[in-house]
Amino acid sequence: MSIDLFMAAYKRVWEAKDSAGFAALFTPNGRYHNTPFQVQTGPQELATYWDRILLQDDISLSYEILGTSPRGGIAHWNVTYQVTSEELFQIWAASSGTPIPDRSPGDPLPRMELDGTLVAELDAQGLASTVRIWWHAMPQPS
Repeated sequence: MSIDLFMAAYKRVWEAKDSAGFAALFTPNGRYHNTPFQVQTGPQELATYWDRILLQDDISLSYEILGTSPRGGIAHWNVTYQVTSEELFQIWAASSGTPIPDRSPGDPLPRMELDGTLVAELDAQGLASTVRIWWHAMPQPS
């Protein structure tokens, strides 16, 4: 699998909320660095981390390949989604640097936008041994 195929699969599993499919993109000891200081390793941790996608609806991901190598590459990605739970909104609200919209009790939850970069190292079969992402989140204007 090339970075092109990996990103197409990444888009598919995010938009489909497919935790098992996400874990299947990785080698058995594959590592996903969702921030520079947090990493999920192996199928169980990967799928459990990806389960938070279940708190998103109307997901739309786009990407652009920025560079390729024989064993991976780098891509810019952008995703928008509707927050479906106060819990998820509070996770993003606690993220450093995320601007929080003024909300009163009962106000609808926002639509979020995440913009980021992904670097993937792929094995000979095209499975990810290491993926690192850097991203920022912000609510979209109402």
